[in-house]
Amino acid sequence: MSYDGLIYHFILRSGARSECRNHRNYLFPAYSFRTPKKNRTKTFFFLFATSILSDIAFAWYRDFPSLLAVLSSFLLLGYRSKNRRMKILFLIPVFVTNCFTALCRFFSFDEWLPKKDVPGLWQKTLAFVLIPLILISIFFGIYSAGSDHFANLFSNIEFDINFWQLLAITVLGFFIAFNYWNYVVEKIIYKSNHLLSNDFQEKDKIQKSTYSFLDLDAERMSGVISFLALNILLIFFIITYNYEQFYEVSKTPAQLSEETHERVNAVIMSIVMAILVIMFYFKSSFNFDLKANFMKILTKIWIFLNAILVVSAMVKNSEYIINYGFTYKRLGVYAFLILALIGLIMTFIKIQQKKRNAFLFNTMTWYFYGFILICSYINWGGIITSENMKRKDFVVDYHKNQINFNEKVLLKYAEEKRIQN
Repeated sequence: MSYDGLIYHFILRSGARSECRNHRNYLFPAYSFRTPKKNRTKTFFFLFATSILSDIAFAWYRDFPSLLAVLSSFLLLGYRSKNRRMKILFLIPVFVTNCFTALCRFFSFDEWLPKKDVPGLWQKTLAFVLIPLILISIFFGIYSAGSDHFANLFSNIEFDINFWQLLAITVLGFFIAFNYWNYVVEKIIYKSNHLLSNDFQEKDKIQKSTYSFLDLDAERMSGVISFLALNILLIFFIITYNYEQFYEVSKTPAQLSEETHERVNAVIMSIVMAILVIMFYFKSSFNFDLKANFMKILTKIWIFLNAILVVSAMVKNSEYIINYGFTYKRLGVYAFLILALIGLIMTFIKIQQKKRNAFLFNTMTWYFYGFILICSYINWGGIITSENMKRKDFVVDYHKNQINFNEKVLLKYAEEKRIQN
């Protein structure tokens, strides 16, 4: 088979994937009817829209980013539809506690079974079909296990069904649905909601030292010395970092790839540690201390220098892509660096507007969710392939085996090659 024939064979062989795109079993829960009017906020309608879009993306792509997007969207939507004032970060402990308490809550039938009469067809279906079918299935299994003759009565009937697999899927599906539609927020979580408030309370503005062995003046001076030293250290690091990246002798692609990822990891770790240090010093009273203005200036300079470090890493990643092409990992580097830059911007806003440390966690959670949505809605495989097609060193096998959802682009490439030949 010729080179072009191999490409066409791959396109035709993978064409079955497109059939799944015609099957879009969208999940549109009736949240607008179930949700109290007071909870129908702008955030609720935003999550409702993203849930629909994420469902479409998953029906189209069927990949991990779209699965993560649709799961996070519906979890956030269900959580926000019942708790408009609860912080999103508490979704994690709510999810964990409900998984452990599901068995106990299941047997509290009065708490979750419908308290009204189920009308019409649904009532008859439940009473005449579902309940008898469940009971027959349970006792059929018990009697079959206890009597060989009883089991042999149905030996000539063959069911092309794995009953254990069906049972496992049914139990898992009920477990997920039960916890999704009937989840409970424990009182201790409700009482802890104020811990994630973005703004300080009046009692937090009182000037006091963090530790008994260190008075306020000593702690303030410690911050000034620390940020001044860190600024000087970071300036030298930026100089050496950029010299190694842009002025040293060029290396092999493998060495350059390894060093690029190591340096990006170092930059991200540096940003995380920088934000943690700032959170330590500006967790409470220093935000309102008039004598801490010089420390705030040094902190903002440090944020600016860290932003320069992030931009340097972005430029190096761009140079790497220009020389060797696009890949998922290289695009992922951009995502991590952009999130790091957003984190620095939010840290600057925290200091400028005198916000609590929880402000960073609350806002970055939404930005991280936004990145998940972006990753799920865009055909990155098609973009990677179409851009790399413009290169002379375009490798068909790599894009055929390692890149997803690029069949149309590869077909176009095969047609162009056929015309040229």
